[in-house]
Amino acid sequence: MKFEAAQEDMSFSYFGGGIGVLVSGLIWCIAGTVALVHSNQLSMLALFFGGMFIHPLAMLMSKYFKRPGNHHPKNPLGKLALESTIILFVGLFLAFYVAKLQVEWFYPIMLMIIGVRYLVFNTLYGLKIYWLLGSVLIFSGMLCILLSANFIIGAFIGAFIGGVTEIVFSLVIINQSKGLVLNAT
Repeated sequence: MKFEAAQEDMSFSYFGGGIGVLVSGLIWCIAGTVALVHSNQLSMLALFFGGMFIHPLAMLMSKYFKRPGNHHPKNPLGKLALESTIILFVGLFLAFYVAKLQVEWFYPIMLMIIGVRYLVFNTLYGLKIYWLLGSVLIFSGMLCILLSANFIIGAFIGAFIGGVTEIVFSLVIINQSKGLVLNAT
């Protein structure tokens, strides 16, 4: 499979990744709401456990909207998608560890980690918008740390900035991917 065909397969199968970005944005907003209503620990767990459902929910939603919801088994970019998930595990470890020392940095660190992972999505889907999305999230995380807000403010700002940013970008990505037709090459 040629590189461009592999990107086209990934983009067609998952609406350019936009469905996953949408689900992720909704989970960020849920985690932010949990921080405001309950506790920082429950909020962090909401993001962690909610994150486990991003890919399965994105697959189901893609299928609902008449896309395969999975890429071709011989698509070499499928490995990159899986390998880039390691960034999340390292980020979660760092964010949870740092939260023991400075709880208000949990969401900013997660914003930066998710942003870094989105930089890889340009290669996966062939959409440069992921460079912008990743950069916005990284910069937002940095600003949250520099502003040194307490956890409730940090969770509100960090989680909702992450959520709203992802939801807005997901709508653009999905819209760009609506007319995509998979060429049999």
